[in-house]
Amino acid sequence: MSLKNLYPNKITESVYGLDWEKLAERYRGVIFDIDNTLVPHGAAADERAVGLFQRLRGLGMKTMLVSNNGAERVAPFAGQVESGYICKAGKPKADGYREAMRRMGTEPETTLFVGDQIFTDVWGANRAGIDTVLTKPVDRSTDEIQIVVKRWFERPFRKER
Repeated sequence: MSLKNLYPNKITESVYGLDWEKLAERYRGVIFDIDNTLVPHGAAADERAVGLFQRLRGLGMKTMLVSNNGAERVAPFAGQVESGYICKAGKPKADGYREAMRRMGTEPETTLFVGDQIFTDVWGANRAGIDTVLTKPVDRSTDEIQIVVKRWFERPFRKER
């Protein structure tokens, strides 16, 4: 395991604050984690999430949701934001990210990943050769205990390369 795969390319306060027009100049597809990246853990898509995905489609970008959650969580969310999805992705394995790129018709150089966890989201996307953006969690109070513990161990890696 290479430690460099644990560092995101960029860190941002929120997925909603990114300059998507500028990013659309470089990337054709975006892969998202859901929980605490787009909405609080377990929440349905809100107006901001729906608006973001509409905006990305308007910029000509393709989207995929890649989640370790089951279809009962991911499919309804994907329907709300009108995005493709992969559930039970097995992150941090790179397979789910590669499958998402295959479905979008993108390559690692034209794909961006956005997520809130290093040891699942960033590590897996970096291993697949995708540029990564780490967001601050939408609402840490909704984190399950294992995620709280992982976030403590993530602290040294929460800096940009």
